[in-house]
Amino acid sequence: MTDPRPTSTDVLVVGAGPAGSAAAAWSARHGLDTVLVDMAVFPRDKTCGDGLTPRAIGELQRLGLEDWLRAHTVNRGLRAHGFGQTLHLPWPGGSLPAWGSAVARTELDDHLRTTAIKAGAQAIDGARAIDVRMSGDQVAAVVFRAGEDLFEIACQRLVVADGVRSPLGKVLGREWHRDTVYGVAGRSYVASAMSDDPWISSHLELRDEAGTLLSGYGWIFPLGTGEVNLGVGALATAKRPAEIAVKPLMRFYAEQRREDFELSGGLRMPASALLPMGGAVSGVAGANWALVGDAAACVNPLNGEGIDYGLETGRLVAEELALGSELGVVWPELLREHYGEAFSIARRLAGIATVPKVVAALGPPGMRSDWLMTLALRWMGNLVDDADRDRAARVWRWAGRRSIVRDARPPFS
Repeated sequence: MTDPRPTSTDVLVVGAGPAGSAAAAWSARHGLDTVLVDMAVFPRDKTCGDGLTPRAIGELQRLGLEDWLRAHTVNRGLRAHGFGQTLHLPWPGGSLPAWGSAVARTELDDHLRTTAIKAGAQAIDGARAIDVRMSGDQVAAVVFRAGEDLFEIACQRLVVADGVRSPLGKVLGREWHRDTVYGVAGRSYVASAMSDDPWISSHLELRDEAGTLLSGYGWIFPLGTGEVNLGVGALATAKRPAEIAVKPLMRFYAEQRREDFELSGGLRMPASALLPMGGAVSGVAGANWALVGDAAACVNPLNGEGIDYGLETGRLVAEELALGSELGVVWPELLREHYGEAFSIARRLAGIATVPKVVAALGPPGMRSDWLMTLALRWMGNLVDDADRDRAARVWRWAGRRSIVRDARPPFS
């Protein structure tokens, strides 16, 4: 019997989350022979807040998925709670869509993988990438394990999209630097009568059972399925680690919100994860390979979002593959060009926010100003696009330029 697995391909993508599936879909659309491999059998879960901000919506529109998305929940913006205030902050629109959504990753990732397959990529699941075979400075093949079986797939180009831990990235020399801010987060699903709420909610005054103010926030994202995604996240650095028990904190947060959000029952599928953020990794590319999405620490240091960056970097790397670019040179520079300044200033601000006294001092006056919080939503939510030329966008880019020159270790280095 012939083995249905391919032995070689133009482009091999390891990891079928948003970054990997986007890379595979765009690569196949560019006419490249593409194979997409994941260690899980789909559909599979992924620890995530499930929120899709306007930047992610824009990328999903590019993939032709707007009608599919609109069949799910659609939200208008952020409802921010904290320090005795509640503010409704609509998505600002501008060069990006003026709406958001939320889709459980079990469904979203499966649909994105199917989109890549429909574009022409061949998908293999249940196979873990464990090693590479090199030819000089290039990856000649990736070694996979499926059960007790070992096999290789040779490739001209390799895209590594295997998540925050990036085991294949580590084989290739990827290193995570924890001197800048990183995230500790947990999520769960809870039945709620407000599952169709047109606002996503964030509680910016996160306290533990002792009443201690923490450097983080809680969220409730309606899914339109009878449930909400409920979670908590905290910021940390190597000097100021987040000494919290995520799952007990999440249960306490749920009890605090139970009446307001009409929650019922306990937490379903609680899970937690560490998040490298803001390009805090080195070794993101080599002669014929590149890291994308979470594997390249493309996670927003101010809100923990990574889906939008995953979709974007998947598209961008496919464009470079189609051009035949020297990835070891082009890819780190492209990441720095697109995200370096924003990640630098966001890391700096998030690092300041790891000091609870700063949160306590700045939180109350900030929450009393719709203007300040609207500005914060735009900056924190990664809603400044390259096409934006208004004052808020110019200030953000100005701050980023001045921040990155002061970095001891700039993003992606």
